[in-house]
Amino acid sequence: MLVLLPPSEGKSVPRRGRPLDLGTLSFPELTATRRRIADTLVELCSSDPDKAADVLGLGPTQADALARDATLWTQPTARADAVYDGVLYAALDLGTLDPAARRRASRSLAFASALFGLVRPADRIPAYRLSGNVTLPELGTIASQWRDQLGPVVAGVVGSGLLVDLRSSTYAALWKPDGPKERIATVRVLHESVGRRTVVSHFNKATKGRIVRALLAEGASPRTVSALADVLRDLGWTVEQHGSRLDVVVTEV
Repeated sequence: MLVLLPPSEGKSVPRRGRPLDLGTLSFPELTATRRRIADTLVELCSSDPDKAADVLGLGPTQADALARDATLWTQPTARADAVYDGVLYAALDLGTLDPAARRRASRSLAFASALFGLVRPADRIPAYRLSGNVTLPELGTIASQWRDQLGPVVAGVVGSGLLVDLRSSTYAALWKPDGPKERIATVRVLHESVGRRTVVSHFNKATKGRIVRALLAEGASPRTVSALADVLRDLGWTVEQHGSRLDVVVTEV
């Protein structure tokens, strides 16, 4: 089983650590594209900060993020699971899992990234600012850079197992999984209140984090969408299956 998670747009900034070395990252097939995007980002932010702020969607109070992108190659790095933060990652809370569950996380989790394509929890990365919907000068859209790159990599990792795609819509647009529908699961979280169901970002992120944490703690490794639905029900969630999509219904965060 491979679980794809979205990155966080805001990130925890490493205070110390060796600089970025693309050669140490998982999925070395992606190195050339990573370098091309990183070099373009650094050049943009260092040569024309005003244009870079507009391209990246950064406001006047985010000059520090712009400066980090301009010096990306010399910024300190930390484990990706420490750099990415926010609601989903707080609920996942990988650092408090027992050693066996953390080993399972290292094998079964990958984080989507506009800059790096995919990274594993232990990969060392700097804090950066680059969203999946950005169009970079000379390169074009981020999706155009990754669309043909990610499929073969993910297919090689998943094999005949289950892909659990929990990416947000922005990062799902980078690449669409292709394969047997019973082996590609997506999850939608619905908040139910007074008989009405809605999609609420906070509930969605927190619940997905808790789901992944529970799967890791349980050591579950379902191989089909239906099997994943059964596992989640056994773990206490209300789950409705609609083809390859699972709707998880919650009443409180």
